[in-house]
Amino acid sequence: MESEAGISSPPPSVIKEELIKKLIIGVSKFWCSLWRLTSPLYVYTSTFVGRLQDHQNEEAIFGAFSLIFWTLTLIPLAKYVLIVLSADDSGEGGTFALYSLLCRHVKFSLLPNRQPADEELSAYGPSTQLAVSSRLKKFLEKHERYRTALLIVVLCGACMVIGDGILTPAISVLSSVSGLATQVKLTEAEVNLIACGILVGLFALQRFGTHWVAFLFAPIVIIWLMSLFAIGLYNTVYWNPKIVVAMSPHYIIRFFRETGRDGWIALAGILLSITGTEAMFANLGHFTALSIRLAFAFVVYPCLVVQYMGQAAFLSKNLSSIPTSFYDSVPSELSCTWMCVPFPSVSLDITLFGIATLAAIVGSQAVITATFSIIKQCNALGCFPRVKIVHTSRHMFGQIYIPEINWILMILCLAVTVGFRDTTSIGIAYGIACITVMFISTWLMALVIVFVWQKNIPTAAAFLLLFGSIEGIYLSSSVTTVPHGGWLPLVLALIFMGIMYTWHYGTREKYNFDLHNKASLKWLLTLSPSLGIARVPGIGLIYSELTTGIPAVFSHFVTNFPAFHKVLVFVCVKSVPVPYVSPEERFLIGRLGPKSYRVYRCIVRYGYKDIQRDDSDFENQIIHSIAEFIQMEAADVSQFSSSGSPSSGGRTAVISIRSVESLIVTEQLELEVNASIQSSESSTFQSLRSVYEEENPCIRRRVRLQLPQSSAMDSCVREELTDLIQAKEAGIVYIVGNTYVKARRSSSFLKKMVIDIGYSYLDKNCRGASVALNVPHLSLIEVGMIYYV
Repeated sequence: MESEAGISSPPPSVIKEELIKKLIIGVSKFWCSLWRLTSPLYVYTSTFVGRLQDHQNEEAIFGAFSLIFWTLTLIPLAKYVLIVLSADDSGEGGTFALYSLLCRHVKFSLLPNRQPADEELSAYGPSTQLAVSSRLKKFLEKHERYRTALLIVVLCGACMVIGDGILTPAISVLSSVSGLATQVKLTEAEVNLIACGILVGLFALQRFGTHWVAFLFAPIVIIWLMSLFAIGLYNTVYWNPKIVVAMSPHYIIRFFRETGRDGWIALAGILLSITGTEAMFANLGHFTALSIRLAFAFVVYPCLVVQYMGQAAFLSKNLSSIPTSFYDSVPSELSCTWMCVPFPSVSLDITLFGIATLAAIVGSQAVITATFSIIKQCNALGCFPRVKIVHTSRHMFGQIYIPEINWILMILCLAVTVGFRDTTSIGIAYGIACITVMFISTWLMALVIVFVWQKNIPTAAAFLLLFGSIEGIYLSSSVTTVPHGGWLPLVLALIFMGIMYTWHYGTREKYNFDLHNKASLKWLLTLSPSLGIARVPGIGLIYSELTTGIPAVFSHFVTNFPAFHKVLVFVCVKSVPVPYVSPEERFLIGRLGPKSYRVYRCIVRYGYKDIQRDDSDFENQIIHSIAEFIQMEAADVSQFSSSGSPSSGGRTAVISIRSVESLIVTEQLELEVNASIQSSESSTFQSLRSVYEEENPCIRRRVRLQLPQSSAMDSCVREELTDLIQAKEAGIVYIVGNTYVKARRSSSFLKKMVIDIGYSYLDKNCRGASVALNVPHLSLIEVGMIYYV
């Protein structure tokens, strides 16, 4: 049996094996994929630039290491690993995961949120609030401008993650390749050419997914981690063991006492030591939180601390090596006898270059995947244009590839590499993007503590004060670098925010038009043969975004073509602010009008991580659900929801597709059409269909439905089910609106610019609604209509 998303459901043994594999491999490869293990290549170099060059002495080196140590301890370890990872949204992380978590508990979303069609989901849980947080909740829900401001802040964080996906590959690959230039004397142009070649190969690998790339390169990165630890430990012991005392925060005070304002500006370089933190949280769905905690606490954190300590020990005695600190700190021939290991001396310079390059590839690959995840979430929540989403794993949800975004990122990444040419300027831009996302996550986390975790406001304020003040200091330091390259992430964020907010605004205006121009149930009941309305054989699936009422697209269709099918199903494919919707809660079925009208409503609910309509059996699942609804309604089952309104046609019921197989017997045929099926399709249409099926043999399957041989079935129920089966055999037609949104003449100039130019351009150049819904073109009817918003 296949699941609702079109992905084969693995047996329990496979699921257990995959979970164990995720935990074991997560410890060894998680940080290979997500943490910036290449950051030791450029942190000290990026710190001691500009005016801090006048303070290149042992005291400043000790202070810089102390800053790195406490920054690694407080932000990634204390904030993210111990606290923020516990705020996952059903196993998913990132800025939008926090936002969707909040939207489930507070009506923050500007699009319809917490409707009756949503609240019946078990993922929403009980909605209880403390007295103080309840008053704050009502205040925020009442004022739309605060909810709009929150959305803009969340979009800003998402755009900075996208910018991170552009800057991370550039700085990681370029910094690793720059080590080769010092060994074989390459020119700057040759270094950039090699880096660009590696980047093209990196983006070409994305279509294979996170699992395969991380699996292939995990041993390399484990070697890289062990090399960092060994080299750091060697340099600490050999050059300056006193560096250990720099772990004391006293050296931070001494650092700022000596460097003053120059030291504050240098924090932008220190910041690069933690730039992998937010991508770790955003990519949480690929790994378990336990594997992340184990990997960081017992593998990555010690290795990075020892490496930074060793570099500081080396630089304290070799101040002239600061511009090429990492590769100069690597001994050309490292004898392992001092560690009591009977290995011969080995040359490490060229070897570490190769390992660093491969580590940069893996780390960059995961950040790009995190970008895909963010865009998928934005798309599902109506904040990004429709794009093609490819799922790279049959059993692991969340591992996706977006071709259009991949190539756009590649072009921008190459442009950054060629344009900036050095890691210092890219690092400046890189730091601003990362600290902005962290700062936004801190504010969102404070809201989660109040509204989701049900803690008091002083607890949230303490969290915000502690981590927000630290990140605020880093952010203030990064702002001073805007003229020197920090403008790049701001420009990229502004462009992507413009795209995302324009799409969200147009989507919201389009929905409001549908909501205010929907036809009533009374209008549907007035349609009769006496008015020239004919009922033709078959099933008509009318797609809309409405959960109540008759969409304007259908009334427009009937006005121009006074005929519709004997069975009508108003289908609403709805994204809800949860990661996944279980198969048992996927379909919400209701009836419109009297039983004799054969008109139904089907609300299909997807989470922002679910695969929408990537399934050839989708229509059969709808028909099965309607059949189950008919029998439940006749039996007056208590599972009906009482939330139906007159405009929606009455009661609705949640139908589990796993419980309906015994109600309607299905006969799966091969790819040819069964000649015994009576069809009302014309011979021309049947010939076209046969040609289409020959050219597309795996598009969808043929299923014949039969009534179960049960004499106890009520005659009215049997008649309605018979009509449903006959309509299905006559054919299914998909009616989808092809709408064109325009601003009213009375609208402001800004709104006309946003709607008539921005949204219209995006709507024309993104994937069409019928393509996104996987509707077969041969059975598609598009209804053109202009929306004046």
